[in-house]
Amino acid sequence: MSTAYVFPGQGSQYVGMGKEFFRSFPEAAQVFKKADEALGFSLTGLCFEGPVEELNKTANTQPAILTASIACLEVFRRSGAPVPSALAGHSLGEYTALVAAGSISFEDAVRLVRKRGQYMQEAVPLGTGGMAAVMGLSGAEAVEVCRRASGMGVVEAVNLNCPGQVVVAGDTAGLKAAEALAKEAGARRFIPLSVSAPFHSRLMAPAGEKLAGDLESIAVANPKVSVIANVSADFVSTGPEVKDSLVRQVYNPVRWEESIRRLISDGISMFIEIGPGKVLSGLIKKISREVQVYNVEDQASLEKVLALKGEVS
Repeated sequence: MSTAYVFPGQGSQYVGMGKEFFRSFPEAAQVFKKADEALGFSLTGLCFEGPVEELNKTANTQPAILTASIACLEVFRRSGAPVPSALAGHSLGEYTALVAAGSISFEDAVRLVRKRGQYMQEAVPLGTGGMAAVMGLSGAEAVEVCRRASGMGVVEAVNLNCPGQVVVAGDTAGLKAAEALAKEAGARRFIPLSVSAPFHSRLMAPAGEKLAGDLESIAVANPKVSVIANVSADFVSTGPEVKDSLVRQVYNPVRWEESIRRLISDGISMFIEIGPGKVLSGLIKKISREVQVYNVEDQASLEKVLALKGEVS
């Protein structure tokens, strides 16, 4: 049974994530120590003690989730995890996948995503843009709603997550127009998300430009394990392809449903979400009922997956 590891993005964070592994496994503690040293402050303390308001700030959330996810991965590997055939991550999680694939060093990645968070926040003034989940429309229907609403402001379908769940992003006027049109089109709900900027919309282009400069200054190797990129729903195989996809990812949609379907078509039959929460597990189950889905974020979930030995490869 071929296995893919998937890594969560922003929104999966919670105070206390990674703490159980930190206390029990030196490998996890070492990851948190490296993050603190790379960033010059105690990310560990922020992950374990909060306050939640600080943890939820984009520039803190991104390195925090990456660190907690890599700590989980190191424990999983130490415990005899199956070797994955492919890797994927949702938005920020793509950086975790690239660290896992040996394409970017952990220290470079944790510094890079902190800057990425800062750039994304700076791209649009607070209170002038946001995101909303549209429930009950297909990706194509949501794209059409955004096209029709775009006469009133900027709004785009930016997270094509699973059947019936699309996230849109834009400025305040665009979102307001999209809400009315989405309900006319049959959307069950239009739920504003508690994020501080319209991520993955074209309004993030200035953040992508700044990130491109930072990417030029770090070493990005060819991935040693196949990694699928959000922006193309296809594999990236060289360092230059990785850099290009990460820049474009900032201001282009996350094509998650397409990415998972591509992995399934390539023979993946088991997905293991590694890191805080079960957001991706839920999305994958809605994309396909034919695959097995597990997660690893603490001792109990780790033991459940390790009990499957012999079934995965």
